[in-house]
Amino acid sequence: MATNTGKGHRQGAVTGRTQFQQPNGDWQKRDERTGHFMERKDSPGPFKGVAKEPDGRDTKNS
Repeated sequence: MATNTGKGHRQGAVTGRTQFQQPNGDWQKRDERTGHFMERKDSPGPFKGVAKEPDGRDTKNS
């Protein structure tokens, strides 16, 4: 399980979520199992510890 360290980084990976960059530059999370959109980040840079799409990992969708 991923946890915040309080030192500007995350220990471990967030599972079940991916992220992509929208055309306007914002980063958006997507639930990997349902395909629903989640949070959108408008501050610079991607979410920490969340795999980018396509991530090349085949995870079980159950």
